[in-house]
Amino acid sequence: MSLPKLFTPLTLRSVTLPNRVVLSPLCMYQAKDGLANAFHFSHLTAFARGRVGLVFTEATAVEPEGRISHGCCGIWNDSQVEAYQPIAKAIEELGAVPAIQIAHAGRKASARTPWQGSAALDATDAAAGSPPWRTVGPFGEAVNASWPTPQAMTESDITAMVAKFAAAAHRSAKAGFKVLEIHGAHGYLIHSFLSPLSNKRNDGYGGDRAGRMRFGLEVAEAVRAAWPKELPLFMRISAIDGPAGGWSLDDSVVFARELKSRGVDVVDCSAGGIAGPPSFRASDTGQPFKDRGDRAPGFQVPYADRIRREAGIATMAVGVIVSGPQAEAILEEGKADLIAIGRELMYDPYWPLRAAESMGVDPDCKMWPNSYGWAIARRASIKAAW
Repeated sequence: MSLPKLFTPLTLRSVTLPNRVVLSPLCMYQAKDGLANAFHFSHLTAFARGRVGLVFTEATAVEPEGRISHGCCGIWNDSQVEAYQPIAKAIEELGAVPAIQIAHAGRKASARTPWQGSAALDATDAAAGSPPWRTVGPFGEAVNASWPTPQAMTESDITAMVAKFAAAAHRSAKAGFKVLEIHGAHGYLIHSFLSPLSNKRNDGYGGDRAGRMRFGLEVAEAVRAAWPKELPLFMRISAIDGPAGGWSLDDSVVFARELKSRGVDVVDCSAGGIAGPPSFRASDTGQPFKDRGDRAPGFQVPYADRIRREAGIATMAVGVIVSGPQAEAILEEGKADLIAIGRELMYDPYWPLRAAESMGVDPDCKMWPNSYGWAIARRASIKAAW
């Protein structure tokens, strides 16, 4: 029996991923002063032990004001590099590839955690020791009426921000990461420049599509120059905004071509966030779902498929991919090169091993770490005798 594509290696530049399963960047909101800690070590190494091929950190801010919340990780100083080093090393020693996503939350920064409602921080939070901070964006317009107005970035602010992304890439390499992703999705800073719904500038960083893409492309160029040339570079995008008049899949195809020409290796295809979650159908029109729970399995895969075909760049699919056979079909049909898993891996860090078992790939538990595999195989024989 030939090995399913999900469990075959993939080489990107000098890095070979042991399989096509990727831990999607998942914000944990457990850091203090941007420092990764024991929670992050335990959290991230569990996925490497479960045989995820590529293990991403959460969105890691390039400056303090770029955090979503007070609990988000950062990579703006050397102490944060040192905090990440043992995590990256352990992931690699467990046979996976350590990866980092660098980010700036823009006008969606200075927020409460999801279990606190994800609303903007206010005076109540300040009294409790979590003060809000001034946010920035392409234009002085808030996310919605309940959020503060961000400070519109000047051209000198933009130049300085590009340099911060580059510095973060340099520190990420020092921390031992082998893949880097730029977060350009979900309504955060780069995406807010791309979307005509949030970027209403009338200078060289706004206006038409070329102007709105300029900041994101300058970040990509600067990061590619700062990041070792032998290591892969990804960018996560929101392939469509959803609301009418927003960023479209046509725009994403053009953007992906420009990213490829600047040395980006993989486009990570998510969606939405400029005015809420990605609660819409996979179509150019962004037809809304009935409610947030009505997301079909693989509802974002068509974005990865079209960008892969029309931009000629490798893509990563994400969004309600829940089983091994489903992931395998996406890869076999040529709709994506990598499969990013989020909630399913949080629910079960051993998802790749269970998928291999269900697909008949690993009947003898040889894919498990040796310390586990012999016992898991014995467990199976004991269960069979019940």
